[in-house]
Amino acid sequence: MAKTTKKRRGPQPAAKAELNVPVRVGQTVEVEITGLNHEGAGVGRIEGYTLFVDGALAGEKVQARVDHVKKNFGFAKLASVVEASTFRSMPPCPVYDRCGGCSLQHLAYEEQLRHKQQIVRDNLRRIGGFPVEGEGAIPVHPTLGMSEPWRYRNKAQVPIGEENGALVGGFYAEKSHSIIDMDECLIQHQANDEAVSAVKRIAASLSIQPYDEVRHTGLLRHVVAKIAVKTGELMVVLVTTEETIPRMDELVDAIRTQVTGVTSIVQNVNPDKTNVIFGKKTVTLWGSDVIYDYIGPIKFAISARSFYQVNPAQTEVLYNKTLEYVGATGTETVIDAYCGIGTISLFLAQKSKHVYGVEIVPEAIADANRNAELNGVKNATFETGPAEVVIPAWKEQGIRPDVIVVDPPRKGCDEALLTTILEMQPQKVVYVSCNPSTLARDLKVLAESYEVREVQPVDMFPHTGHVESVALLVRKDMDR
Repeated sequence: MAKTTKKRRGPQPAAKAELNVPVRVGQTVEVEITGLNHEGAGVGRIEGYTLFVDGALAGEKVQARVDHVKKNFGFAKLASVVEASTFRSMPPCPVYDRCGGCSLQHLAYEEQLRHKQQIVRDNLRRIGGFPVEGEGAIPVHPTLGMSEPWRYRNKAQVPIGEENGALVGGFYAEKSHSIIDMDECLIQHQANDEAVSAVKRIAASLSIQPYDEVRHTGLLRHVVAKIAVKTGELMVVLVTTEETIPRMDELVDAIRTQVTGVTSIVQNVNPDKTNVIFGKKTVTLWGSDVIYDYIGPIKFAISARSFYQVNPAQTEVLYNKTLEYVGATGTETVIDAYCGIGTISLFLAQKSKHVYGVEIVPEAIADANRNAELNGVKNATFETGPAEVVIPAWKEQGIRPDVIVVDPPRKGCDEALLTTILEMQPQKVVYVSCNPSTLARDLKVLAESYEVREVQPVDMFPHTGHVESVALLVRKDMDR
């Protein structure tokens, strides 16, 4: 008999311990909702265990189906409302329950504004350790909202795919890459909806193949539409996997004929297997390379890949508040860290002696210089590089800012930049934030030398959980 060798088994992974929590996946539970988290989900507790319930509102009693549990908290879907909030609203969007674009259409708009104010207050207290109530509290003002909080987005980025052999385009279902085919989004500018719908119809009629992100086949990946609200100029961007577009002349002619107001048709080529929308190569197929829009009196050139605020009406509100907090009288030197394409810098240059803008993205600085020239602004200087490197170099050149403005991405300010600000000791810091948690974290650092005087939330994205804020910080040795 042949000799057999018994395989020696190595250490075996321990069986996953069952979590000792009062709910289980698949269970339907009744829970009272006491608040909303920063993403707009209802917050309830069962035997002290926190449960986040999508679609539930503060003050409600609901039936919820548990779909995920962790040691300290779990997630559930709303099954039914037992006792409804007086602020519950009927979402007007027909695909609201499936689309992942909005999270708060079911909450009355005025209550959305109060919720966003509270989110900012809660983060300042919990993360920053700042008082927000009683004596010595930092004033967090009521959120500045919109009189008409619909149709505000000036840019649509619509993924294209295939379903049952037909070209479809819309937005992704919540927490997935499954496309919900749609021709209308109630927070999109109507011109963008009409442009995207027309391009989908035209592409299908010309048998242009939609992209399949699983197989990485097909041609048309995204349709991007940008409307300049003040001028009415419209850009259509076709994001494709290859440079060659079959029947391209027919496609361009049809878009020119069927899309009202189009002044620019652009192709961007992205051959990579990635979730990033744009590739490196962009060509203009017809019309202008850019469209022009205004924020207040400042004119901006917007290219296919330019970053530009998607809610221009509220951007003007946000920037006017920033200008107010800077308090420029014409004698101040201002540094704008994270200046992007110069939107805030050019606003500040109207009333400042000189503005210095720094941004790590070279293309953005090129746009900033172009926008300065477009507006005849001579008192703005832009430089490419990390703010924490460029600003100290400016200091060595003798530049002493009276005010530093920061408008960082969601991750907040680089730690080295905060150190630089504390070393340079400007009279004021104005912090423009798109993330209340990193705002609170960074203000806690700056509070070493600065008093946080006030914070103004601004609703840039109605019906979503996002909130922007502007905070005014004044050096502690300055007179009130």
